Amino acid sequence: MAELTSLFSRCRSILVLDTETSGLSFSGEEIIEFAAAKLELRQGRVTVTAEADEFIRRTDDRRLAPRIVELTGITDEMLREDGSSKQVFAELLAGLLEEETMIAAYNAQFDLLFLYYFLLSRGDARLLQDKPKLDLLTVYRDRRPYPHKLCNAIEAYGLQNRVQNSHRAIDDVRATVEVMKAMEEDLPEAFDLDALYHKY
Repeated sequence: MAELTSLFSRCRSILVLDTETSGLSFSGEEIIEFAAAKLELRQGRVTVTAEADEFIRRTDDRRLAPRIVELTGITDEMLREDGSSKQVFAELLAGLLEEETMIAAYNAQFDLLFLYYFLLSRGDARLLQDKPKLDLLTVYRDRRPYPHKLCNAIEAYGLQNRVQNSHRAIDDVRATVEVMKAMEEDLPEAFDLDALYHKY
């Protein structure tokens, strides 16, 4: 991933993240799985220095919709038995969202809205502010024809034998990291446009 070193002129680390949720409404549904990979520049190479993958327990006894279980493979039993509390998840986010960290995701707005509303009530929403953010969907959409899902990017860059878009957060994070690498190799100036970076 040596080609991605240009990103580090804007940050000290890049946190590639993904969420799986109980539904599409960020104000009425919850994050049920969170995964992230931290990228840092080590001896001139971009290296994954840490990974996180956590289930998060529901607030109440509501059961997951069958379509969510079918899509993600995550069950109510998995959340009850292996899920972290909301407090533990808030502490994990605080540890990952350090200063001088860029946040990157595929379709970042979806994940950031869920994270913002979670931190607004359970943590510190300011953790998401004043950090550069990179939406890999925006980059891909600007360079490739429709359709633009993560699975389409994986196929377009010939990554099917290396990663998968399984709708499990950790798999999608690893796939996004590889898509980032492929984008830069395919078009080195892919991440040089200021318009792709924003703070809010």
